[in-house]
Amino acid sequence: MKVLYVAAEAAPFVKTGGLADVAGSLPFALKEQGVDVRVIMPKFSKISEEYRNNMEHVYDGTINVSWRTKFVGIDKYEYKGVTFYFVDNEEYYYRDGVYGYDDDAERFSFFARAILNCLPAIDFWPDVINANDWHAGLVPVLLKLEHQGDERYAKIKTLYTIHNLKYQGVFPKDVMGDVLGLDWKYFNNGDLEFYDAVNFMKGGIIYADYVSTVSKTYAQEIQYEYFGEHLDGLLRARKDDLYGIVNGIDYEAYNPATDKNIFVNYDNSDAFTAFERKCDNKVRLQEVLGLPQSRKTPMVSMVTRLVAAKGLDLVVRMMDELLQHEDFQFVLLGTGDKVYEDWFKGLAWRFPQKVSANILFNYQLAQRIYAASDIFLMPSNYEPCGIGQLVAMRYGAAPVVRETGGLKDTVIQYDKYEGKGNGFVFSNYNAHEMMYALKRALSTYGNFEVWLKISSNAMNSDYSWTESAREYIDLYTKLMNK
Repeated sequence: MKVLYVAAEAAPFVKTGGLADVAGSLPFALKEQGVDVRVIMPKFSKISEEYRNNMEHVYDGTINVSWRTKFVGIDKYEYKGVTFYFVDNEEYYYRDGVYGYDDDAERFSFFARAILNCLPAIDFWPDVINANDWHAGLVPVLLKLEHQGDERYAKIKTLYTIHNLKYQGVFPKDVMGDVLGLDWKYFNNGDLEFYDAVNFMKGGIIYADYVSTVSKTYAQEIQYEYFGEHLDGLLRARKDDLYGIVNGIDYEAYNPATDKNIFVNYDNSDAFTAFERKCDNKVRLQEVLGLPQSRKTPMVSMVTRLVAAKGLDLVVRMMDELLQHEDFQFVLLGTGDKVYEDWFKGLAWRFPQKVSANILFNYQLAQRIYAASDIFLMPSNYEPCGIGQLVAMRYGAAPVVRETGGLKDTVIQYDKYEGKGNGFVFSNYNAHEMMYALKRALSTYGNFEVWLKISSNAMNSDYSWTESAREYIDLYTKLMNK
């Protein structure tokens, strides 16, 4: 089985969000299970010299971007046994950032067209192209509209994976002719039209053979208006071809037994020892952050983007009351909307002995917070999959989450009678429900034997890529037989 995995970013080369974590770990899990998988992404200037200087240049040529003729280069780099291809064009990709430019429609339509046009040059003819998010939305479109006369292309099947339906790649309609160079009939028939604009993601959903999302629950949720971002009708129409496969995390990168970023390493071989070493991490982090050092005080943390979707309105509504009446420390790490940044700074000012608000992102500090935390708060309004709760459980922290998307699929409410479950769950997007769930967690922390069980259950929850990769392979196989 041959798979070409298409993504705008992949760790360790370029990372702005969760897509990079997936593209930088799922292919390796697929390869371990016998798939000939290769990854292709733009050659952004943000890629470090360490990688750039060791790439093999395999192709120079030109492609048309509507009426323009543009240079395209392909470089190749093997990383941990997986081949990565990089689409090169300095005009489009040698910039300070990755996204958010006025010509993004041109930059990523070029990317999609370059991938397909350069398959003969790299001599890799995949059985399946797995295109991810709006940046690759035109790959299934262009495959069907521009290459079906060639038998080599006609055999290729496409899976289009949605990581977050909110970000769709919507552009003014004049890009149809000026940038995409496509016949207006594909706008007028609704394939690419979206409220009198062009929508890359909509095109991907319509033209792909199958569509997937990053959790089973999210695959169901996006068929409803509340979560559907104006595409719910289309997704309902494609429900028989819509699948949900929950993301995993890289168990080598996120491993408390070997993580060099944390103060004290530990594993899940013994629950008591793991708890004691987590407490060692906690007091060391308390010292670094200027909080009172206490092994017994529970630490509640959030490592998150500071945006409304992450449930921060619930935190803003209830955290003062919780800190006034409950004994715990609260540690935040993240950046985002200024209104939230300022609010958390104010919270730390109001409760200097209980709160540390770190308005930045630092990978080492994030790992230290996961290792030190007893409880990880993630009250998202919506969450396609979520990575934070998976990492938290890997490090033995019990998540408190809202029952949505991937949070519902991965966090199981602890049942004290059966001793099963790995966290605490609340159903409705409601500040008091979040508060009561967090209070349940804090109360349970006071029962040492029960808490050891919850923490152990969290660490023993398997959210590596092994099972998810198996599900992807099953879906690829089903596609090839379609």
